[in-house]
Amino acid sequence: MQILILNGPNLNRLGYRARNIYGTRTMAQILLDIQQRWLDVHFVYRQSNHEGDLIDWIQEVQPALAPTDEQEPIAGIILNAGGYSHTSVALRDAVAESGIPVVEVHISDITKREPFRRISLLTDVCAHSIIGHGTEGYAQAVEWLLLAYNDRIQGTK
Repeated sequence: MQILILNGPNLNRLGYRARNIYGTRTMAQILLDIQQRWLDVHFVYRQSNHEGDLIDWIQEVQPALAPTDEQEPIAGIILNAGGYSHTSVALRDAVAESGIPVVEVHISDITKREPFRRISLLTDVCAHSIIGHGTEGYAQAVEWLLLAYNDRIQGTK
């Protein structure tokens, strides 16, 4: 099984940027922890400062929803869109039409930040949102996706 983790702008600077807000852990450390915790899951990680890359990667997942013998099933996408969460209608549209569960992650509590950060255009088109749980939000998103995936394949959703 596969989970795609997509990070948007400036998240390549985790561990170095605004440590008082985002903490001191790098994305490499976060990924290592996640990979060691779920050995049977194949994680694909991508980060871009470019909005179109995020949209392209979401759209690429669509054909893999019905896996062939050569493709792993995809449990879903973990998306930390960074600043694009508050500005990108195009990214919102890509998530809305993706047909795959997307979990929105925000390391900081955006509801307690500057007014322009308090609204996410993604929240109501994502299957779930994890906001303000620090970098542990990525692991919580994995747990949520795995439970939702198991419910889907067992037909108990």
